[in-house]
Amino acid sequence: MAQTRGDTALVARAASGSEHAFRTLYRAYARPVYWIAHGILGSAPDAEDVTQETFVVAWRKLPGLELAGESLLPWLATICRFQAANRLRRRQRELAHTTDEADERIPSLIDVEQQVITAELAARIAQELGGLSALDREIFRLCATEGYDYRAAAAELGVGHGVVRNRLSRVRTRLRGAVTETEPAS
Repeated sequence: MAQTRGDTALVARAASGSEHAFRTLYRAYARPVYWIAHGILGSAPDAEDVTQETFVVAWRKLPGLELAGESLLPWLATICRFQAANRLRRRQRELAHTTDEADERIPSLIDVEQQVITAELAARIAQELGGLSALDREIFRLCATEGYDYRAAAAELGVGHGVVRNRLSRVRTRLRGAVTETEPAS
């Protein structure tokens, strides 16, 4: 039988209650989820809270999830956007109770067009990541998501330092192309 690609096996184990599998998913996606939340909220503490809330919701909903692609990121991004929107609404309600004037620093509720662009971007990135070889996905995960340097990733994967550097460069170029294709025309 062919080895399962992407997050499918981890998601199945986490949905069955494996905390180890869920921790692995958390480590792989906490940073991207945080940056999505931070982009929406513009506040590091709120982004940290929303990241945690996103993974709490994900843990509860994993047993019913049927993973559409090979990456969990689009699903997590959707949960994150809803959690961030809830936080913005809560901020606006609290502000309305404390002042008659709206605070200009608080972002307005998420624009529907921006939500669609964000969802398309996450789906496009997930699609590109799914099309990578297993080695390229691991290199990307270790270096881009977990912060390994080239030498540490090379040692972890049992390949040369140059292999990691060259492959990561190609992966980043490919992902930049995916992001550029998703950006709206100015």
